[in-house]
Amino acid sequence: MEDDVVEPETGSLHRAVMRWALAAFFAAAGVAHLAVPDKLLAMTPGWVPLAPTVILLTGLFEFAAALALVTRPLRWWAGVALALYSLCVWPANINHALGGIDIAGLPSSWWYHGPRLAAQPLIIWAALYAAEVVDWPFGRRQS
Repeated sequence: MEDDVVEPETGSLHRAVMRWALAAFFAAAGVAHLAVPDKLLAMTPGWVPLAPTVILLTGLFEFAAALALVTRPLRWWAGVALALYSLCVWPANINHALGGIDIAGLPSSWWYHGPRLAAQPLIIWAALYAAEVVDWPFGRRQS
């Protein structure tokens, strides 16, 4: 008997809802990367090589990862990939916030940037939780 064994079904509804919400979110982001790459290019840090190609590839990645997240055999890998991806795009969000970059259709106040930057760790956790990589905080210990 181990105290730290987590039940596999704990939080399954939470995970399913989160998976589909994240899949929709990342698919929409993929559309943005492909439809309006110039807006994303504006917030991309200057040190990113081949930025237009990176934006195109990240848009395609977001579509593929969104689909993989709702597919059982690929779910775990999709969650890890989306968490790492969300970590990697954080510098663009920071650059957008601190660089005073105005992008049509997006607010430029800290009422927008503050929550957006603070939400990035939550998005990283959500990708891992939805993909069943982590259980916290909904996991329940067996006795």
